[in-house]
Amino acid sequence: MKVNIYSIIKKDRSEFDPLYKNYEKMISRYANVTIEDIFNKNIAKAQSSNEIKAKKEYTSAYKKKISHAYNIALDVQGREVDSLKFSKLLENKGEINFFIGGAYGFEKEFLDQCDQTISLGKLTMAHKVAKVVLLEQIFRGLCIINNHPYHKE
Repeated sequence: MKVNIYSIIKKDRSEFDPLYKNYEKMISRYANVTIEDIFNKNIAKAQSSNEIKAKKEYTSAYKKKISHAYNIALDVQGREVDSLKFSKLLENKGEINFFIGGAYGFEKEFLDQCDQTISLGKLTMAHKVAKVVLLEQIFRGLCIINNHPYHKE
């Protein structure tokens, strides 16, 4: 299984990097994981302009990443799932793309291209925190699928 995580975020060193690496290592028992942060001059300019332009730039950056894989967008308007339902999203998938939206979220056009739109909850989180939560849930979901005791009901 291959898991790709894409986020609209500036590439920089972060205090979260050791957490990302730790979860990547744990996930690697069950799947290959790739994390790609996407940010460019067009996104920066659009974000300082307005919401509509920013969302268009996010779509432009992400449309190259939509593929034959199972595509899941993380969006505040998405459906909330518990860990067991989340694990079902991972089952029997050869490749999954997760998309974390930019500061303004996603255009409807992009969400319509995805197979699922889910929410990590009603709380607003920094993108770096959302990425840690997503990585933890991916690991937990894979543990559920593989009957590993990490997840206890």
